[in-house]
Amino acid sequence: MLPRQTTSRERAGKRQRGLEGEKRKRTGRKPSEEKSNIGTFLATSHWKEYTIMEDFEVAVSQGKLADAVSSVLAKPLNFFKSTILHIAVVGEPGSGKSSFINAMLGLSPDDPGAAETGISATTVEVKDYAYLKLPEVNLWDLPGKGLSPLGEDIFAKKVDLNRFDFFIIVGSQRFRSTHADLVHEIQKMRKSFYFVRAKADLDLSASKRQRPSDYDEKKILLRIKEDCRDGLISERVRDPQVFIVSSWDPNLFDFPLLQETLKNDLLRLKRQAFLLHFSAICSPVLETKKTTAKEKFWTRHLCLLVAAAGPIPFFPVMFLFRKFRSRCYQDFGLDDQSLAALAQCVGKTAASLKAVMQSLAIASAVLWGLPDLVGASVITVEYYRWEHFPIFGCLLSGGISLLRTYFMLQKCISGVADDTQRVLTKALEAEEKKSV
Repeated sequence: MLPRQTTSRERAGKRQRGLEGEKRKRTGRKPSEEKSNIGTFLATSHWKEYTIMEDFEVAVSQGKLADAVSSVLAKPLNFFKSTILHIAVVGEPGSGKSSFINAMLGLSPDDPGAAETGISATTVEVKDYAYLKLPEVNLWDLPGKGLSPLGEDIFAKKVDLNRFDFFIIVGSQRFRSTHADLVHEIQKMRKSFYFVRAKADLDLSASKRQRPSDYDEKKILLRIKEDCRDGLISERVRDPQVFIVSSWDPNLFDFPLLQETLKNDLLRLKRQAFLLHFSAICSPVLETKKTTAKEKFWTRHLCLLVAAAGPIPFFPVMFLFRKFRSRCYQDFGLDDQSLAALAQCVGKTAASLKAVMQSLAIASAVLWGLPDLVGASVITVEYYRWEHFPIFGCLLSGGISLLRTYFMLQKCISGVADDTQRVLTKALEAEEKKSV
């Protein structure tokens, strides 16, 4: 789920205040007010994104997944300029995350709207700050990962990293296991990050006091950076981007380079964020398609229910179930021909896309046939033990089979809709990695 988006009117007001030279005010909200959905994400985007969403919705509703994906992949980077990028600043408690955010915003700790800072960990709530130096970028100050001085792990209780698009890991000491854990979580989500080694000025001061005769600023900074890079490489991070900064002076060390790098990567990061959420955009479309399919179920698939009402319906219904599922695949764009077209569009194999589909398993459908054993048992008892035609057994068996078939096919529709979203996620996986 994405963080709450600001409306276009709110963003315009922020820009105007920035132009007038007023201090920005913090836009922190209570956790209950930060919940949102993909519809809000779209509502804050440029009109051109509305156009592509309409094309995408039509293509998905028609089962043309290849057309839906190709329409987005063909867009130039400038198309994603109005996409909002949510950057989470993460790290250990007291590592200097809030000070780093203030430095990025150009604010002093006592300025209105500045992030709260202190000697010990001060961030206990998730708060966002508009980064007006770049268009449509929000910085999020998160509680530190790990135990606070009070022994609480606030991060585990209040933070859902899936809500954010990009990450800046802030560390103030050697590369530690907490940093490795954050790297693993970010990589698992297929997202990107920068690693910022803060408080470099303190390290230099300490080195100068301890060994004044051997003091060499360049060597010390290089050693700090190499420690961070080695730690990231050991966690299988390719080409890690590490920046040495001092939050008290944004003009020192790698701070200007960090800001320039973020500016240069911005459109690629926004494209990656857009693609990461793109499969979720189809969720309401698929939900509508699924609801429509279920509403038309009685008129389009009455023969299945009639077949199910027979006294020994399992085998004919299983045959018809497979036909019904194939029809669903065609409607949703998951048949072999459609998957082949989608695979060609994204440079994958159809087999890799089909591998994420869970509705292919026939075992679950077989389990749905177990209730038929009840009706079959009653028929057997009536015919052989009571020695008369099993009227009651046939009625019971037919009723059980009718209900079982109805719910089985309804679940089939839901399963195919879920598979469509899984296939789209898998299809766009490689494109997300190309964005950065």
